Amino acid sequence: MRAMRVLRLVVHARSRQPVLILGEADGERCVPVFLRPAQAEVISAGARDDETSLSQDVLVPVVEALGAKLEGAEVTALVDGVFSADLVISGGVRVPVKPSDALAIAVRESLPIGMADEILDEVGQPTAELFPNGSDAPPAEQLREFKEFLSGVDPEDFR
Repeated sequence: MRAMRVLRLVVHARSRQPVLILGEADGERCVPVFLRPAQAEVISAGARDDETSLSQDVLVPVVEALGAKLEGAEVTALVDGVFSADLVISGGVRVPVKPSDALAIAVRESLPIGMADEILDEVGQPTAELFPNGSDAPPAEQLREFKEFLSGVDPEDFR
């Protein structure tokens, strides 16, 4: 399992679907994950704060009331172009959830995100190809570069 970080949240030009770009925390590959719009909105809101309340925010108090702790989200498999994911809870408990939900909760709660090595080996792209000027380049430049990349990508490409 590889530690991942959020690089960007963008919209796929042709399908108009939101796409979250996850990059290896200590590596050079990244993976685009197509999201459902509601979860993309949660991710775009960022980490939880005291000013904004979303329905996902109820999960942590519920888990804690049950005597456990939410530890992270893991993208565990890619089968026929469809990702699988788990929320990881203390005590070795894993709850299978939709990848969009797992990633939205992880971003909202500032939790670690992991991705199976097999997924990175199968569909990981060199980050430098997506962001030739680096993932820390000015946002306008990153967006232009990424739009060029996405113009030739379709969700079917990840099957």
